[in-house]
Amino acid sequence: MALLRRFLHEATRLQRSWAGSLADSCLADPSLWDRLHGQVLPGSAPNFDWFFGYEEVQELLLQLLQKGSPPGPAAAPLKVLDVGCGTSDLCPGLYAKCSLPLNVLGVDFSPVAVSRMKGLLEGDGDHPGLHPRHPASQLHFLQADARNLGSVCPSGSFQLVLDKGTWDAVARGGRTGAEQLLSECLRVLAPQGTLVQFSDEDPDVRLPCLEQGAASRLVTVHELGPFRGLSYFAYLVQAAQ
Repeated sequence: MALLRRFLHEATRLQRSWAGSLADSCLADPSLWDRLHGQVLPGSAPNFDWFFGYEEVQELLLQLLQKGSPPGPAAAPLKVLDVGCGTSDLCPGLYAKCSLPLNVLGVDFSPVAVSRMKGLLEGDGDHPGLHPRHPASQLHFLQADARNLGSVCPSGSFQLVLDKGTWDAVARGGRTGAEQLLSECLRVLAPQGTLVQFSDEDPDVRLPCLEQGAASRLVTVHELGPFRGLSYFAYLVQAAQ
């Protein structure tokens, strides 16, 4: 019982540490995320998800992937990019649970987050590793700044680009960084692909920014949730019909 009480106390302390760090620091600071992703308790959940995890949005993601998937059993895997993936289970969820063939790439500017995700993918003493739902699926993690992906992501190469809270974090460091992030996401997006930004930011604030930066592309919004009592939004940027 003493050990259990100690563990619960430490888990509560860690949760408060996360909340305090997020509230008091600039979310665009890489060192903040290095510290936060490095705070792992033995026996705790392997993934940290800002807003929500894969399960809450798997239906939406599957719809978008099916829309972009070419017909035929021998179709090449769809390419998916998650910018600012952190240690979220979004990439692992797609890889391990989606029945479509996918080539998933998660990028993050925190080497600590990338190292942790590679460890989860390969398996360690606490976790058995990940296996693809579809035998042709692949999952990779790379350290990279989502505002400048030129060295790792060719233009027009991804059918689906995901941003779960990354715009929100980068925008805390200034509007210029957020504009660079959007520009890069659209650069690497295939002509008929979809960029999805998941956020809790109100459409009255987010939509004008996206519509200005998306040029001729169509911007739509879908309300999600509530999850744990909170509502969120999925902002979709796609080629105009």
